[in-house]
Amino acid sequence: MNPNSTATPIPTPQAIRTPLCDLLGCRYPIVQTAMGWVAGSSLVAATTNAGGFGFLAGATIAADRIEAEILRVKELTGGKPFGLNFHMFQPNAQQLLDLAVKHRLRAVSYGRGPDKKTMARLRDAGIHCMPTVGALKHAQKAIEMGANIITIQGGEGGGHTGSVPTTVLLPQVVDAVNVPVVAAGGFYDGRGLVAALAYGAQGIAMGTRFLMTRDSGVPDATLQRYLATRDAEKIQISYLVDGMPQRMIPNEYMAMLEKASAFKRLRIALSLALQWKAQTGMTLGHAFGVVWQAMREDSASVAQTVMAANAPMLLQRSMVEGRPSEGVMSAGQVAALIGRLDSCEELIGAMVAQAGERIAALQPLGAAA
Repeated sequence: MNPNSTATPIPTPQAIRTPLCDLLGCRYPIVQTAMGWVAGSSLVAATTNAGGFGFLAGATIAADRIEAEILRVKELTGGKPFGLNFHMFQPNAQQLLDLAVKHRLRAVSYGRGPDKKTMARLRDAGIHCMPTVGALKHAQKAIEMGANIITIQGGEGGGHTGSVPTTVLLPQVVDAVNVPVVAAGGFYDGRGLVAALAYGAQGIAMGTRFLMTRDSGVPDATLQRYLATRDAEKIQISYLVDGMPQRMIPNEYMAMLEKASAFKRLRIALSLALQWKAQTGMTLGHAFGVVWQAMREDSASVAQTVMAANAPMLLQRSMVEGRPSEGVMSAGQVAALIGRLDSCEELIGAMVAQAGERIAALQPLGAAA
């Protein structure tokens, strides 16, 4: 740089570092979420090697393969920290918890989480507990149970989501809790990263953006459907699958559900649930136990619990089998803003550079004040 230049210097990548980076052991405060059938060892390793923090989608990795996937990430990254996602209703939930402790993983993520005793075991093992929530009350409850990092997802996000936009939910949670907050829902570039930090978050989490990379392993036929979606308004929330709000890209399967009778939708859901039961080895007793527990805790969560068993089958059609017209394509509204498939290294590098440029552009405003 010309020493006589009066241009504002662009901050180095170190300027993008937050305390979250120290907690998770990553270079940049950018988290890759655990998307079912997408967040396997290849994507997690690519994210981690690029300086972000990745979560393995333990809910959709076969029980006899999960430890091998953990070891593969370690091998591909040279032992860099990463995380594991799980659901307590999984037949092998205890296996995942044991593996997280055995391999000293840096963090676990989840929705409906474990009890306080289990959380204490994880925390005692040095594992950060990092649930994803969509409402302030859920964030506060998670912290009460033992979570020490909170990911909040605004309504713009994909899959099961709430109705409060990120720009309202994020400051609400940041002002009310005393743990690091990670923002999700609507983020895909360096500008969003800076905006989240300005709100008080310590980082951002992205699902759709990492799905739409060359490292995701998603079949090209499905990725092309994502790339072809150019209108964010059309990535709408539907209640048809399980009665809970889910944001997804409309396709032929959803069009069929819209026309189907309630009985037909129930029959489809039960068929998918049975397929998932067979694929995971879940016993009938375990399945009934999960539903009964959900009814005791919150009757409104029963539909979501049932869907959690059969949604993977719909996602598998799109994300593994390359049949996007016959399954579900969860997506945040940002999918409409993504026009190309970068590698994780290219994506994170571009985000950090853009974030530095935006911070540099804002510095004169602070000086003037």
